[in-house]
Amino acid sequence: MVQKRFFAMGCVLAALCAASGSPSFAQAELTTAPTPRPAPISSDSHKGGTLRLAAQNSGGTLDPQVSYISLIKQLETPVYDGLLAFPKFAGSAAQPVIANLAEVVPQPEDGGRTYRFTLRPNLHFSNGQVVRVEDVAASFRRLFKVGSPTAGPYYSHIVGADACLHDPARCTLAGGIETDPTTRTITFHLTQPDAEFLDRLAWFHAAILPASTPPHDTGNTAPPGTGPYRVTRYDPATGMVLERNPYFREWAHDAQPAGYVDSIQVTFGLDPEGEVTAIENGQYDWMYEDVPLDRLGEVGSRYAGQVQIYTLLLYYYAALNVRMPPFNSLKARQALSYAINRHAMVIYHGGAAVATPLCQLLPQGAPGYEPSCAYTKGASPAHPLPQWQAPDLEEARKLVRESGTAGQKVTIIAPLEGRYAAMAMELRSTLASLGYDTSVRSMTQTVQFPYVQNSDNHVQIALTGWNADYPSASTFLQTLFTCASFRPHSDNSPNMSAFCNPDIDALMNKASAAALTSPAESRQRWAEVDRALMAQAPAVPLVQIKRVSLLSKRTRNAIVTLNDEILLSQLQVR
Repeated sequence: MVQKRFFAMGCVLAALCAASGSPSFAQAELTTAPTPRPAPISSDSHKGGTLRLAAQNSGGTLDPQVSYISLIKQLETPVYDGLLAFPKFAGSAAQPVIANLAEVVPQPEDGGRTYRFTLRPNLHFSNGQVVRVEDVAASFRRLFKVGSPTAGPYYSHIVGADACLHDPARCTLAGGIETDPTTRTITFHLTQPDAEFLDRLAWFHAAILPASTPPHDTGNTAPPGTGPYRVTRYDPATGMVLERNPYFREWAHDAQPAGYVDSIQVTFGLDPEGEVTAIENGQYDWMYEDVPLDRLGEVGSRYAGQVQIYTLLLYYYAALNVRMPPFNSLKARQALSYAINRHAMVIYHGGAAVATPLCQLLPQGAPGYEPSCAYTKGASPAHPLPQWQAPDLEEARKLVRESGTAGQKVTIIAPLEGRYAAMAMELRSTLASLGYDTSVRSMTQTVQFPYVQNSDNHVQIALTGWNADYPSASTFLQTLFTCASFRPHSDNSPNMSAFCNPDIDALMNKASAAALTSPAESRQRWAEVDRALMAQAPAVPLVQIKRVSLLSKRTRNAIVTLNDEILLSQLQVR
């Protein structure tokens, strides 16, 4: 997802310093504070009030099976549920999935090809409708009918999924999902074992919706959910309101805890500078965007107790369209990877304490990560170095000459928000130094993200970010670079490079299969996939970052989880 999800322990900044010349965390003292585990809400807890949030732009569609924007995922985490969930607390115990709408996490049957779930009784959607097993089956058929961006990468092993991918409108998943209303059982049948199937059932797109939900993107209308909140107003131009779901009764505290505040109000339209000022003045409680670079010193010296820093499996990269000039040339793609100044990208994100130069497509912390940099001075795909050192402009210009692409026009499509502008200008300058006639076209992220996915728009370079759906190599490499994840003419095609290499797909399948019997072998194979992809250079990884989040003085109980960032439902206001 654009800026997707794996969040580690929350940290409180003891101090933020500005290095001479530009704001930086390079000399900041970071002290780790334990992230609290949600406590069941009782009558004497800090319930009530309105949580006031700010974001620069809306996140587009509210459809939980379609949206791939992290803002919407974070806002709707307390609105929707799947059969399983990632725990709503941090720490080593938060990694495995736990039961949510299902009573228990089932053991695989038939050699890992069958999973049998029992739906909890007395569950209700926010419209009062009882949750039935048919709603579960219909929700998975709907994934294919609406063209969910993860339908192919995550759920194609369900029996009948192949037919659904080829003819979504007639999707039945016949033989893939069986239901029994009398016993409340839902049985999934897979074509082959999938070591990550349970993780994928906990992912946001596997939200269970009423069977009557239209088989198309619901856009500005949020379908009924089962969580503690429901969306009662949404205007993409101005804001969003979430209020308590009157039918919610907590069934599994660690999976979906009851919320503290009575309502959550989100205002769209403030720039990050204005958001920081508004939070400092007590007008808002949280901002979606990172603290701007020129405000880090101020925030660190005056509001350190209101800051959370947490590590993400999130990086920024430039997707290169391998089917369009000049990047249909491998040498042109490799040239840009050699030439880019990743140190500059680190500076744009606040310095070495909160950003790291990234030279591979698996970020640090992901399963299968092995330090490797093929595109730095003194390295090559055949002889990578452990880490990025410096640009190699001499090698880059040599590759451009050999490619015969110098002088061609290149347009970078970038989001308007945050630090994308500085990154886009750095990319433009680099391409110009290689002899390309380069321009930047910027648009709001809500517009840019679907635009760069659609092959009809003929995007040459898409500047974007990616955050893991869950801690797994596949959420990066399979989601972004397999043949199945490229869907021509679709706004939901996360393979923005239009890259398809059957041999590398086969390597990914072997890495996934190995996880069933040998996690160590699986990690090793994913590292091999990472290196094989980088040799083909379908994208230019730039920088991996930590999140710097500012809360208001009146806000308490900030809980950061592995997969859901700050739990908005657990924030308390005084």
